[in-house]
Amino acid sequence: MKRTSFNVGWEFRPKVNQFAEVAGHTARHRPVTVPHDAMLSRGRDASEEGAGAYFRGGAYEYRKRFQVAAEDEGKRLLVEFEGVYRDAMVYVNGAYVTQCPYGYTQFRADLTPYLRYGADNEIRVEARTHQDSRWYTGAGIYRDTWLLTGGPVRIAPEGIHVTTLDVDEERAVVEVAVRVESDERVLRTVRLAVEVTDSEGRVVAQGAAPVTVEPGQCATARQRLYVREPVRWSPDRPALHTASVTLGDEEDAETVFFGIRTLRLDPDHGLRINDDPVKLRGACVHHDNGLLGAATYPRAEERRIELLKDAGFNAVRMSHQPMSRAMLEACDRLGMLVVDETFDMWTSGKSAFDYSLHFAEWWERDLEAMVAKDYNHPSVILYSIGNEIPETGSPAGAVWGRRLAEKVRALDPTRYVTNGVNTALAVMADLAAMREKEEVERTGGGGTGINTFMADPAARLAALATSELVTHKTAESFAVLDVAGMNYAEARYDIDRRLFPGRIILGTETFPTHIDRIWRLVQEHSHVIGDFTWTGWDYLGEVGIGRPRYVTPGTPQPELVAPYPHLTADCGDLDITGHRRPASYYREIVFGLRSDPYIAVRRPEHRDKRFAGTPWAWSDCISSWTWPGAEGSTVTVEVYGAGDEVEVLLNGRRQGRQPLKDFRADFEVRYEKGELLAVVYTGGVETGRYAVRTAERVRRLRAEVDRSVIAVTGGDLAFVTLTLTDEEGTCHPASDRPVRLEVTGDGVLAGFGSACPSTEERFDALDHQTYEGRALAILRPTGPGEIRLVASAQDCPVASVMVVVRDGEDARAGG
Repeated sequence: MKRTSFNVGWEFRPKVNQFAEVAGHTARHRPVTVPHDAMLSRGRDASEEGAGAYFRGGAYEYRKRFQVAAEDEGKRLLVEFEGVYRDAMVYVNGAYVTQCPYGYTQFRADLTPYLRYGADNEIRVEARTHQDSRWYTGAGIYRDTWLLTGGPVRIAPEGIHVTTLDVDEERAVVEVAVRVESDERVLRTVRLAVEVTDSEGRVVAQGAAPVTVEPGQCATARQRLYVREPVRWSPDRPALHTASVTLGDEEDAETVFFGIRTLRLDPDHGLRINDDPVKLRGACVHHDNGLLGAATYPRAEERRIELLKDAGFNAVRMSHQPMSRAMLEACDRLGMLVVDETFDMWTSGKSAFDYSLHFAEWWERDLEAMVAKDYNHPSVILYSIGNEIPETGSPAGAVWGRRLAEKVRALDPTRYVTNGVNTALAVMADLAAMREKEEVERTGGGGTGINTFMADPAARLAALATSELVTHKTAESFAVLDVAGMNYAEARYDIDRRLFPGRIILGTETFPTHIDRIWRLVQEHSHVIGDFTWTGWDYLGEVGIGRPRYVTPGTPQPELVAPYPHLTADCGDLDITGHRRPASYYREIVFGLRSDPYIAVRRPEHRDKRFAGTPWAWSDCISSWTWPGAEGSTVTVEVYGAGDEVEVLLNGRRQGRQPLKDFRADFEVRYEKGELLAVVYTGGVETGRYAVRTAERVRRLRAEVDRSVIAVTGGDLAFVTLTLTDEEGTCHPASDRPVRLEVTGDGVLAGFGSACPSTEERFDALDHQTYEGRALAILRPTGPGEIRLVASAQDCPVASVMVVVRDGEDARAGG
């Protein structure tokens, strides 16, 4: 079917009660372009839940007026919604068309029976959200929309499935299956032609055959094609092929991208892609785009994958819902492996009004939609049927797990199935009895129970994960999977090698602070295929789970969720603007991908306090040697490195030399301005160095755009990094100040903010305070031409950037 963007021309307002509207109480519609996050505009309130970053829920209404030409009568017209959060209801010309309860499922509304041809039409979409998630969801039509138009005989939406049946060095056997639909009243026979081209545009295979479709029915036509000397897709060489399908002379045509690659899995060799062993260096990521809220722009998704790959990751796990089409396409192009996930809950709810209310009725349709969307993407290697599902520790939960896993296999037998199982949650119903038994042992038998002995929550999880209770209760739920996904249960890796010799394990979620020993386990055990940290990219909601926390004697442990106005989880390797934090460089060193060391300095103002962060919280440090007011004081310097020893020098003077243990060493250094240098030695020979320098007085506001040329279409954006620096260009993280923007020309400001984890500032304002010397502005084009951004800050000359906006997707490569 012909696919046309349907993103422009929408209007939006909070939903109004019809009786109130009759009485004259109404709300005006305002024009918006989707993707659009309705929740971001509602603001925040301390009375709301920290899980959703204190944003207000609500009900929202979108409408769009559009014309359908008289000559289109007899055609099939659909609107495809890539994502509407949540409980979407779709109406055309006042008539109910369809609905979709799950906020992350792609769905289509068939407009055909309700249209007025040669006249105006109106489509209306309602969405609502309230206490239905454990993170920030956003709301409204937050992903792309498309108008699909097809003739009486056409290729069905997502009706092309490309499968590599067999591949070796000489040739690949590629099956192209095409589902053809017919609205005709008579039998129709049409010619179906397929042409495959490689990444250079060369035709490498082609075929054609007639296909006959019965009236009002569908027919699936399969062609086996043979690609000689195929270039295989892999993370290191993401070579994509194109399958162009033509139906008849002018009936329909469609193009899909795919990759030729093989997957193999066994406990002795682990995961192999094209026969090469691969360990997954994984990042869990939520779906929000930081300053854009939940609005899903292809360029924002692409940028996230670019930066995550630059940071050393080779895989992402979308947590905990199906990944956007735009991010899948970016993963294909850039060579990022994907674990795509379905649900955060099945029949047992985690929030008052979450998807568990609809799961039993809708799960099958949602699974079908996810697999149909993912099928041709070579980056997708695993489907996850859930995350931390409480039912997995029960026979009834194992029944559900088998049902979901078998459904996925029936839809796509070419990938593997996993489930992110939290072993503690799986046996939560048994823990009360377990605690009672421990208390008897402690007081009567002189023993010490697990929870009493362990003061650390991570240690408690480890002890529980290896218990006989967990082993027994989760056995069936793990057995229905191809890969046993384990959240915070790396303590099982070694014992499961003996207890379950055929079990293949993936660390689907782990503490970032444990990456050194976890990665050692991954490397030592062939049946463990990788690790996914929580999280690769910081996100809105679950506020403050990774924030630095301090306690003094006699004060209670701080709550897990931070109070208002905390905004982010504060636990990502990269912050919400895409800036790498110290944990990211440590991870890169642990992965063996960085030879130079890295310096991070703990904030001097907290030196005499006791750190009480969670296992998601990195130490309270940044990579800076600019600490006004700390002159003469002792500061703690963390040095990360891969080598035998590291030496630290301050302004050329030796401050000490220490062995590196677990890839790090800590130094106590008396602060003075200048240069702090770390040098790593391996076998007595220098193998890397890294320095940080003191920034002098702020003299400049530097503005740098990621690309100077962008496209007017295709969801393109320009990201402008704003940095406070001294005369030499060194970032000054200790002199934050407001920055004011002015945007003119053929574009608008899509978002503006910083990575500050606790703030009441908005992302849709023209003013924002820098955080640690940085802020980020995001520009969205509105037409071909130029966009000019001018930024001003106190005591700095104005900074400006110019972005050229061109027609056509080819502009995406510009800049």
